Amino acid sequence: MRIMLIEDDAVLGSAVRDQMAGDGHSVDWVQRLDTAERAIAGASYDLLLLDLMLPDGRGVPFLRGMRARGYAVPVIILTALDQVSDRIEGLNAGADDYLVKPFDLAELSARIGSVARRYSGSPNPVIHHGTLRIDLAARSIQRDGRGITLTLREWALFEAFLTRPGQLLSKAQLEDKLYTFDAEVESNTIEVHVSRLRKKLGSDIIETERGLGYRLGQG
Repeated sequence: MRIMLIEDDAVLGSAVRDQMAGDGHSVDWVQRLDTAERAIAGASYDLLLLDLMLPDGRGVPFLRGMRARGYAVPVIILTALDQVSDRIEGLNAGADDYLVKPFDLAELSARIGSVARRYSGSPNPVIHHGTLRIDLAARSIQRDGRGITLTLREWALFEAFLTRPGQLLSKAQLEDKLYTFDAEVESNTIEVHVSRLRKKLGSDIIETERGLGYRLGQG
């Protein structure tokens, strides 16, 4: 997933960014709401991690404004505000989850996975696709009881297809998923990784619509 982290604490922001990158996500980290607004206008995100107290304003009005404009991307609030009234305000503003600082980074990873699965319509972390058994939480794949190992880039692309079954994804949309893995995504990167996924998971796991993009196949 491509995640935006809106957090002004340098130590926590760095730790969360590294955790998310280790989980195979690409992360854009900003420290102000105005910077977040510009980034959201120019890129497509799968999930936002939002602090409530930023140098240029509060996260709750920012979230309310996004939801009022129809921005439906899932949002998890990360904050030191731990009163029940704060939680209610955040959830009523449109947050999907609320995590109080300090928190365990592994718990954050689990909550991100849970929220993402709910939005994709697959709340169960274990799904079956053709002959594949896929554990989204553990990021593991088996075929006939034998494990298949994917690199972080391969998993990032495969997850994009799994969370949008049947949907045609353009090359540009898929390149977004690899944005922070390389300083520059080369022109043939998507073709290379799609080819590797087909070799590992089956030749028909990803279908090509020539000139348009790719979609999840039958596997």
